[in-house]
Amino acid sequence: MDEKDLKLSPDMAAMPQDTDDNVSQSGSLDRTSVEDLNLPSDAFEPLPKDEAQDNENIAGPSLSFGQNVWLRFKQRKAAVLSAIIVIVMIVVAFGSTPFINKSTLVKSHPQYANLPAKVPGFGAINGLNGKIKQNGQWVDAYAQNNVPKDKYFIAGTDYLGRSLGQRIVYGTKISLIVALVAAFFDLTIGVAYGIISGWKGGGVDNVMQRIIEIISSVPNLIIVVLMLVVLKPGITSIILAIAISSWTTMARQVRAETLSLKNEEYVLAARSLGESPWKIAIKHLVPNLSSIIIIQTMYTIPSAIFFEAFLSFIGIGITAPETSLGVLLNEGQKNFQFLPYQMWYPAIVLCILMIAFNLLGDGLRDAFDPRGQR
Repeated sequence: MDEKDLKLSPDMAAMPQDTDDNVSQSGSLDRTSVEDLNLPSDAFEPLPKDEAQDNENIAGPSLSFGQNVWLRFKQRKAAVLSAIIVIVMIVVAFGSTPFINKSTLVKSHPQYANLPAKVPGFGAINGLNGKIKQNGQWVDAYAQNNVPKDKYFIAGTDYLGRSLGQRIVYGTKISLIVALVAAFFDLTIGVAYGIISGWKGGGVDNVMQRIIEIISSVPNLIIVVLMLVVLKPGITSIILAIAISSWTTMARQVRAETLSLKNEEYVLAARSLGESPWKIAIKHLVPNLSSIIIIQTMYTIPSAIFFEAFLSFIGIGITAPETSLGVLLNEGQKNFQFLPYQMWYPAIVLCILMIAFNLLGDGLRDAFDPRGQR
């Protein structure tokens, strides 16, 4: 049978012969229907040129690493407030040196012994108006001791008539000095030891880490007691104890991060170009370790403050007639039942100082490492 003899059935003849013809026909139909809509001329308004560009712009402002850290840090209100508190306490503690010294702290005034706090303008608040509770009644202690009207003590006095406010300020200064010394050893011994251990690796790293384990296994209290055999109790023995053992945590963290950083491409490129290890450490490792260094330093400071206060409280740190927050707590707890303010005020200052540094450390941790946020 020839192809000429083949005829399509009526049903097959009714079927579309080409899909492209249908598409073209539907396309022309759609265009025709759109043209038949007769939309008004004001149905579409073009955007202004600047606004159109802003809507299409998906890139943010170019910020450096420090600017990003500052923006994230400002979002932590508690950390910002803690930073302000720390700065104020540092300024007050070290700025009072010309007015508060050891001679003024040691000199006693028996006629002003055990006076409560008296703050001008707070005459209606018991406890801040020079009154003390005796036999269930509030009595003006300043009038009883014939204190001049223009004489007052914002934080009261101790059992020898010495200004408790001045002693708290000086004690805060001692605590901050100990904290700064601990931070100094962290930033020098701890960072250098950790970088060398992580960079060398192998047997050198193994020996250096065993030394850290030996040092960490000896409690700080035992080190201070051993120092007392050679030195008398005081800030010198505390500083030496901190110098011996406080830097181990920093060294471990820096060493762990150095082990990962030394295999990065930019470090390998610097080594290929013949850079010395010290130049690589200063130019590449330290900047990339800055977040860990800063955060660990902020956590070391409150630990050192508490360590000094604890040693002074139990009598093997700073001892009278010198003063620190631990000494004030030790003296205040003896009269806590009758004169609680002598212990409350230094305890409050110590708590504020430690909480402020801890919150500041948390804020810096979140600012430097946003991936660790919860």
